[in-house]
Amino acid sequence: MLNGKNILIGITGGIAAYKICDLIRRFKKNGANVKVTATPNALNFVTKLTLQNLSQNEIYVEEFDIKEWKPEHISLADEADIMLIAPATANTISKISNGIADNLLTSIACAFSKKMIIAPAMNCNMWNNPAIKENIRVLKSRGAEILEPESGFLACGYTGKGRLCSVDKIYNSVVEALNYSDKLKGKKVVVTSGGTVEDIDPVRYISNYSSGKMGFSIANSARDMGAEVTLITTKDFDAPYKIIKVKSAIDMQDALNSEFDTADYVIMAAAVADYRVKNYSEQKIKKTDSENLTLELVKNPDILKSLCEKKSHQIVVGFCAESENLLENAKEKISKKGCDYLVANDISRSDIGFSSDDNEVTILDKSGNIKKLEKASKRVIARKILEYLNE
Repeated sequence: MLNGKNILIGITGGIAAYKICDLIRRFKKNGANVKVTATPNALNFVTKLTLQNLSQNEIYVEEFDIKEWKPEHISLADEADIMLIAPATANTISKISNGIADNLLTSIACAFSKKMIIAPAMNCNMWNNPAIKENIRVLKSRGAEILEPESGFLACGYTGKGRLCSVDKIYNSVVEALNYSDKLKGKKVVVTSGGTVEDIDPVRYISNYSSGKMGFSIANSARDMGAEVTLITTKDFDAPYKIIKVKSAIDMQDALNSEFDTADYVIMAAAVADYRVKNYSEQKIKKTDSENLTLELVKNPDILKSLCEKKSHQIVVGFCAESENLLENAKEKISKKGCDYLVANDISRSDIGFSSDDNEVTILDKSGNIKKLEKASKRVIARKILEYLNE
């Protein structure tokens, strides 16, 4: 599955460096050409000879060890289809985030313009340091994919979040990234995500459990497939495309109306509240002696239906979250709303849906066709949804 793919791996000075040996072997076994650049400190944990034998390529360490006319940090960046940095230390993360290029690995990272995946590994206190958090945020906002560390016993004797994520996760993330097509190149994709918030008073509101992860995954996948992306969301995300932060259903409708005419795809993954409070209280509602408090609710606009009624060239995709009778409710909804596709989620299961990193969905189209996507990460599900829309 990796035949003809060029993978550049950057290894930094962490104890988890030895785990990358298995990763190189797996990439090679599946047909990839693997080149490795290592910091001098990385070679304290894994030898240059080991990496050379596994990759069957020279290992690049020194920045000015130039054998050809073209500087290595440029040639290696140009050749690679993807760059993976694992393990990525706090030091290297901070350098790349701030544009510091003081060794071969960081110089390559500064010159790299394609997909970059970073898998951090460090002490838990370092991972939680505000400076590291900010550097991670900056890298995400520039398009780097961060494979967050796992919690457990660390080499330093601490227990906490800082262990390099599993080799399986790193491998699968690289394979997924390399298998994206460019089918959405030249297209504008507008995605909504998160649960809307309907205020009751200055301190209380009505909302739902939507984390926004599915919509965010779709937006990221659309970008990886070449699209111009706008994400309209109630959540805080960092990404290298346009993000419009909204709060209520009315806010989301306004943002969608401003983006709709120029969109080719509108994917409504957000969980929009059906109702809002009729009479918002400017002051905090005080507790009284009464045992009951009555709030009068009014319907929010049916955003999905209104977009479908005015669409011209746009492909409109709705989502529905159901706790029972998934297919029956989904069929009824796609008929009432008039969307081109509807993605149905079963929220009765604890292993998928709200807040989970995984999902399992059923896609319906207006012609009555049904396609089920089996349980997978939301990233995989997102890519498969977009590929299905373009079959």
